[in-house]
Amino acid sequence: MNLKETYNKISEAWHKDHSSDNWWQGGTDTFVSLLKQGDSVLDVGCGGGTKSKYLIGKGLKVLGVDFSENLVEIAKREVPQGKFLVMDVGNIDTLPESFDGIFMQAVLLHIPKKEAEGIIKKVVHKLHVGGYLYIAVKEKIEGGVDEETKTDNDYGYEYERFFSYFTLDEFKEYFKNTGLEMVYENVELPSRTARKSNWMQVIGKKK
Repeated sequence: MNLKETYNKISEAWHKDHSSDNWWQGGTDTFVSLLKQGDSVLDVGCGGGTKSKYLIGKGLKVLGVDFSENLVEIAKREVPQGKFLVMDVGNIDTLPESFDGIFMQAVLLHIPKKEAEGIIKKVVHKLHVGGYLYIAVKEKIEGGVDEETKTDNDYGYEYERFFSYFTLDEFKEYFKNTGLEMVYENVELPSRTARKSNWMQVIGKKK
């Protein structure tokens, strides 16, 4: 089962399970503070629309995209005032419009690291000059692996997902190579659980 099929399978349970997460709010509020009321935002990997709804509530005009048809259906149901499309991150450059801000939370963590910079370049291409890109990924644990495929069974059945883990220095290099100025960096500890990866949030401004 590939990643898209996995998220289609776990969509309802995953959306419910993550609806109460709040580690992302500080970084997201910083992203919002850099934009103006009515600015356009692309929410890449929008899932069930939780963050799109939050951004819309802050006065932004949001288009959400996700490769999971089932998650997009949830987003349309949960956020009827939003606009959502089924689209893979690798096809972002085919969108006709550009945006004032791009929000990409928990997307690159499912992309092989050798492809990460290329994906960022595609995304930055759809960003207006002076616009902002927010990215959240899992931080690499010291001495830990760069990539792995994990098997979970927390929804009553087994499912596999591929994960990549990143360092802040890697993102500084990605941003430098893709014409972005780093304007925000933060690492949030999700729990005290031993060897559980922290969430790393970064924001870059397109030069």
